[in-house]
Amino acid sequence: MLPREVFRISDIVSKLLIGWILFRKSFSCELKMMITRDPLIQAALVRSKLLLFCAQNQLCAKLESSWALTDPIYPCLNSDLIAFIPYWTAIAFSFSEILVCEMARSRRRVALSFLFSFKGLASTIAVVGCFFFTCSFLLNVHIGSSSPTDHEVLGLKQYERNDGRHPLSLTSNALKAQLKETVRSVVEYQGLVLMHGSIARKLKLENSKLVRNFAEISINFTDLIKKASHCDVSDSNTALVHRFLKEKKEKVKFAKQLISKSKGSFDSQLKIQKLKDKIFGLEEQMTKMKTKGEFAKSIAAKAIPRNLHCLALRLMQERIENPIRYINKQTKSRQPLQEFEDPNLYHYAIFSDNVLAASVVVNSVVQNAKEPWKHVLHIVTERTTLAAMKVMFKLKDHNGTHIEVKAVEDYKFLNSSYVPVLRQQESAELLGYYYGHGLENSTTDSSNLKFRNPKYLSILNHLRFYLPEMYPKLHKILFLDDDVVVQKDLTGLWEFDMDGKVNGAVETCFGSFHRYDKYLKFDHPLIKETFDPKACAWAYGMNIFDLDAWRRDNCTEKYHYWQELNGNRTLWRLGTLPPGLITFYSTTKPLDKSWHVLGLGYNPGLSEEKIQNAAVIHYNGDSKPWLATAIPRYQPLWTKYVDYDLEFFRACNFAP
Repeated sequence: MLPREVFRISDIVSKLLIGWILFRKSFSCELKMMITRDPLIQAALVRSKLLLFCAQNQLCAKLESSWALTDPIYPCLNSDLIAFIPYWTAIAFSFSEILVCEMARSRRRVALSFLFSFKGLASTIAVVGCFFFTCSFLLNVHIGSSSPTDHEVLGLKQYERNDGRHPLSLTSNALKAQLKETVRSVVEYQGLVLMHGSIARKLKLENSKLVRNFAEISINFTDLIKKASHCDVSDSNTALVHRFLKEKKEKVKFAKQLISKSKGSFDSQLKIQKLKDKIFGLEEQMTKMKTKGEFAKSIAAKAIPRNLHCLALRLMQERIENPIRYINKQTKSRQPLQEFEDPNLYHYAIFSDNVLAASVVVNSVVQNAKEPWKHVLHIVTERTTLAAMKVMFKLKDHNGTHIEVKAVEDYKFLNSSYVPVLRQQESAELLGYYYGHGLENSTTDSSNLKFRNPKYLSILNHLRFYLPEMYPKLHKILFLDDDVVVQKDLTGLWEFDMDGKVNGAVETCFGSFHRYDKYLKFDHPLIKETFDPKACAWAYGMNIFDLDAWRRDNCTEKYHYWQELNGNRTLWRLGTLPPGLITFYSTTKPLDKSWHVLGLGYNPGLSEEKIQNAAVIHYNGDSKPWLATAIPRYQPLWTKYVDYDLEFFRACNFAP
């Protein structure tokens, strides 16, 4: 209140007066002792305080009379200042009195020179500046005290007067300011409610009671804002403003409770959402890593390990250093031995350029055969690995088993004029498909990468379609891939009744999987008209072929026909299984599944009983047993047939 400010002003003026005296006396050497030794200055200070005390009492009386007649909070500012001006004149007289005392105390000429000197002028300017500074301070305090912030915003504290008037009988300007501040508060709380409602919707709480409450309170706030815009603010409508404030207070209280209640739900829902997002991110990361892993495996499957390359080179070196040791009867006579063409024996066909893999197949056949001397193994390889293969199978006795090793080039009929695959290998488009850098050669297209393996260009993978021409005197032959292991005697397959069928194989379909529509493009009209998309597929790797039925049905000519049509890869993607499914369609005899178990190159979850009962296990897939990417669980079944005791294996760091 203003009377209190007047008391504060008196103290400030006294301090300013003392400061002026100190400033004045700072030019003399008696600065420290002037207040205690100078009774005139002390008398002037006491007189100025008495004058201010009288001014305070008279101004308070004027304020009391003004309070009862005008505004109940503060009187008019201009009249107060006008009433207060005479008392500032009294204070100025005190300054003059101090100056007179100074003049009387010192010599007259020195005092007069002080009045007209620069120091005196500076002292006078300082006193006048202090006077105007004090007036400005009083003006700001009075205006700031009359702002609506102290009353409307800070709680509208009510005061009871002796005359019975209510202190909230505000003017219309004060009512408008109060109403404006209230509307601003309502808008802020409405924004908070809308924000929390948006969070609730994002957390999928649309059907909860919490979201409905947020919507209702937002509508209530909107109604309050509209009501305030249509409110008639005048001196006589204070009751209307009170009702509006009360309603606003209730709505804000409910909004606060609702926001506080929603925090617990939001925290749990946000945690759930964060966990879901984290799981989704981990799944995406796992998918990417799985794709990269599959790509790395496919690269490793096409690569030749260093120790395997070392083995082939050392075997070839042995062949060059000791040529006489590895000359056999067949080489001298240039005619096949009688055993190689005897149809009464059990003949196997193995086509491979992998010395280690071929040796494991041969060892597993020989060790599990009841009468190994009745078995004949025909191994066909490329010219580059022919010498190494011959040395490998001459290093030890195979219990009388007959082993023939030949190169593809030894079969003169296998040329580009007869074999469609050899003609297609001369196509620039096909070479670009395998070795180019097009879109299909990306790491994300792992399915296409499987069929882009250059091994499918090798004629070794297509020799299986020329068995009758390669072995014209045989009636039956068992085809084995180089990534299989034989665990039982297989002579029972030659006694199996084929019912006039050409191919005896294990079917791989179950449910809707591994049907013809997975391997062939049934959007082509010729494929759609000729084959059943739901026909069951079978597997290569271990197949018993009736060569007489093959010759009867002209299966090689069928293969040539379809291979020529697929020159632009419109019937199937490359590989040897799709043309095999077409060539032996309706001429395949299903074998019992125990004869041939697949998946050891990609499926780590095969049944142990199923593997133990299998006659042949097949490491089809990218995790070949001779690679570092092999599945550890299945690798011992393969490594037990490796000849680790041979010096060539030890020299190339092969270890069990």
